[in-house]
Amino acid sequence: MMRSRTLAISAWILAALFLIATLVIIFIPTGDIQGALVGALARKGYTLRCGYFGKAFPLGVKARNVEIGDARGTLLKLDTASARISFLPLCVGRVAINYRGEIGKGSMEGHFSPQQNMRFSLKLNDVQLQDIPFFRTATGARVSGNLKSNADFRGVVGNYRGEVRLSVKNAVLNGVKIGQTPLPDASFEAVQGLYRVNGTRGTLESFTLQGRGIYVRLKGEIPFTSPMGSAPINLTLELMPKPVFLENQKFVFLLLSKYLTTPGHYQLPVRGTLAKPAIQ
Repeated sequence: MMRSRTLAISAWILAALFLIATLVIIFIPTGDIQGALVGALARKGYTLRCGYFGKAFPLGVKARNVEIGDARGTLLKLDTASARISFLPLCVGRVAINYRGEIGKGSMEGHFSPQQNMRFSLKLNDVQLQDIPFFRTATGARVSGNLKSNADFRGVVGNYRGEVRLSVKNAVLNGVKIGQTPLPDASFEAVQGLYRVNGTRGTLESFTLQGRGIYVRLKGEIPFTSPMGSAPINLTLELMPKPVFLENQKFVFLLLSKYLTTPGHYQLPVRGTLAKPAIQ
């Protein structure tokens, strides 16, 4: 009898919490929610535009035709996006947000817990690089390929731990420049990358591109700061072209001749910031 009564009380408490949370979401004007998101991004130097923004039952918001950009233009487009507060964590006083989005034929999904010990995760599946305007906007490059990525971080401000892993199949990079320095156009069967964070230190442990006639490797330090675009970078870009590839793009490699360390091996120091890299 006592156990049944306890279960009944617990059920009523959960129902009351759910009702209160739902009413809070319902009575907050949609414009206020959107304004808060716009303001949060603006403080980081980004803009937010939505073709549609509204509430998602029971505890969330949804949007269509989302564009995130900065002074240079649009950096990311999502056909649809949604974020929902998980109910069960609310019962123990925690806020957990699950979000999803569609980028062309690809998808993204993740989890965010804005507690003192924050956790953030993001998974990208079958996202086409050509559907991400960042590359055209920030670098003027024409890129394509199938991207998959997993990111997971946790910790407190200034002391995060986590990593980002990514892979791209059938990548094509044309018109890529670092600062004013052009890089050779190339097609790559496989691209693999691993970026790890420990505190504020961020290390690009490996980023390799296995191409048709060329092998590329990028490694070094990218501090984990906010905003990430201002992070000062200390990277080394290695280009290892085969003779036929080098001959086909000899003008580009002539411009890079001062970075030739051994026959067929170029090492380019990349400095500046993540938003504005430059080859020294």
